[in-house]
Amino acid sequence: PQQIQFADDMQEFTKFPTKTGRRSLSRSISQSSTDSYSSAASYTDSSDDEVSPREKQQTNSKGSSNFCVKNIKQAEFGRREIEIAEQDMSALISLRKRAQGEKPLAGAKIVGCTHITAQTAVLIETLCALGAQCRWSACNIYSTQNEVAAALAEAGVAVFAWKGESEDDFWWCIDRCVNMDGWQANMILDDGGDLTHWVYKKYPSVFKKIRGIVEESVTGVHRLYQLSKAGKLCVPAMNVNDSVTKQKFDNLYCCRESILDGLKRTTDVMFGGKQVVVCGYGEV
Repeated sequence: PQQIQFADDMQEFTKFPTKTGRRSLSRSISQSSTDSYSSAASYTDSSDDEVSPREKQQTNSKGSSNFCVKNIKQAEFGRREIEIAEQDMSALISLRKRAQGEKPLAGAKIVGCTHITAQTAVLIETLCALGAQCRWSACNIYSTQNEVAAALAEAGVAVFAWKGESEDDFWWCIDRCVNMDGWQANMILDDGGDLTHWVYKKYPSVFKKIRGIVEESVTGVHRLYQLSKAGKLCVPAMNVNDSVTKQKFDNLYCCRESILDGLKRTTDVMFGGKQVVVCGYGEV
C-alpha cells in the first residue's frame, strides 16, 4: 500500500524552539505563574497573617489605626467584593443616593455586631453615607471575610474583626467598639445579643443612654425578652426577626439559599438525584 506522507504536519512538528527559545518560554511561563500566584496570595493568608491582629500595628492609607483586622493589604480585593454585592442590593444603594445629601443619620453613633461580609459592608457603608458614625465587630468568630473587613478599615470604618477569633478575641473586639475615649454609642445594631449583653453588663451607664436597639436574630430577641420580663430593659428595642420582610423575604430566599450552599460546600456532593428528608418548620 502507498504510504501517506504528512509533509506539512511533519514540518510543523519539527519547528520546536531552540534551547534559548525554550528557556525564554520557560521563564515567561514561570514569571506569569509567579505573578498570578502573588496576586492571589495577596488576598489569602500568609505567614505574616499567622501573627494575631491584636499584636500588629496597621494603618490605612489615611494614616488611621482605629481598627483591627487580619491584613489591611487585602482591602483592594475586599472593595471589589463589596462592589459586586452592591449590584444585588439596589434598595440600599438607591436609599444611599437619595438621602446621603441630607444626612438623616447625623448624630447617630452606632455600635454594631453582625456577620462581616460583603453584604453587611454595604449596609455599614450606607449608614456612614447617611451621616452615622459606626464602630463594628463580628457576631461570629468564623464568618468574617477578612478582605471585606480590610476594605471597611481602609474606608475609615472602625472595624474590629477577623476570621478565626478566639473567645477572648471575640469579647476584646466588642469591648474595643464600645469602650473608646470621647465616643459613646447611642444606638446598637446586634445579631445574637452578645453586644447588647456586654454593654448591659460592663457599661450600664452607656446602656441607659442608648436610644434604641435593633436585634435581628431569634437568640438575641429571646435575650431581650428575658431582660424585658425582668424589668431591666430600659431601652426601646426593635425585633427585626419577626418583621414581615425578615419572615417573608430574608428567611424564604436568603436563609434557604445559604443552607443549600452550606450543605454543598461542606459535603462536596451534587444534589441532583439525591433523596432528602426535610425535618422542621417555618418559612425557611
